[in-house]
Amino acid sequence: MATFEELIDEAATASIDGWDFAWLDGRATEQRPSWGYARLMARRLAGVCSALDIQTGGGEVVGEAETLPPLMVATEAWPPNLARATERLHPRGAAVVADEDEPPLPFADNAFELVTSRHPVTTWWAEIARVLRPGGSYLSQQIGPENLSGLSAYFLGELPAEHYRARRTEDARGGAEQAGLEVLDLRTERLRVEFFDIGAVVYFLRKVVWTVPDFSVERYRETLHRMHEHIQREGSFVTESCRFLIEARKP
Repeated sequence: MATFEELIDEAATASIDGWDFAWLDGRATEQRPSWGYARLMARRLAGVCSALDIQTGGGEVVGEAETLPPLMVATEAWPPNLARATERLHPRGAAVVADEDEPPLPFADNAFELVTSRHPVTTWWAEIARVLRPGGSYLSQQIGPENLSGLSAYFLGELPAEHYRARRTEDARGGAEQAGLEVLDLRTERLRVEFFDIGAVVYFLRKVVWTVPDFSVERYRETLHRMHEHIQREGSFVTESCRFLIEARKP
C-alpha cells in the first residue's frame, strides 16, 4: 500500500489538462444523474443543423456524440483545453473558438438552433438567447446548490451563507425567463461521491479549483494527513455532489 507521501507526490505532479477524469478510475467514484446528459445532448445534436457548445473543456462531451450537425462550434477559454478540443473535434468538422467566457459571444444574432454547456462556470442568459434562433433550445447540465459541501467544509471549516445560496435552480429559471426563454425542463439530483485514497482528493482539488479555492498541498498538508487517516480507517471519504438539468426554448 502506498504511503501518504507517495500518494500526495503522485497526485501533485499528475497532469490536469483537459476535462476528463480518467486518472481517478478505481480511486474515486461519482454517481451519475439519471437523465444521462451526454446521451441526451447527442440526441439533440443529431436533430439540428447548427449547434454551439459553450465552455467545451477538451471537447469530451461533444466528442462522444455519434452525429454532429453540419455547423458545429465549440468555445473554450483555457489554452490547454483549447488544444485538446481542437485535436478531438477538428477531424470531425467542428470549429473550436477561443473565447474568454465573458459577454459578448463572438457570434451573430440567431446563429444556432441548439446551444449546450456542461458545467458552465457562469451562464450568460442574455447572450444565449441572442445567439439562439427562434424555436432553438438551450440544454445544460449544471453544478447545483451545496455541491460537495462536505469536501469543501473539511478543508475550509464552516462555509459562508453565500455558499448555500449559490447556483440555486430558481435563479437559473429566473435568469432564463428574464432573457426571454421558456423553461421546458428543470430537475435536480444529489449524488454520492466517494474518494478511496488521498491522492484522488489532491488530484480532484487541483483540477476542480473552486471546491477549495486556495488549495495547495503545502497549505493543507495537515488536513490532508487527517483525511488520509480517515480513509484508511473508514475505507473512503464520502460526500455529495449536486447537479441540475435545464432546457429552455427561444419562442
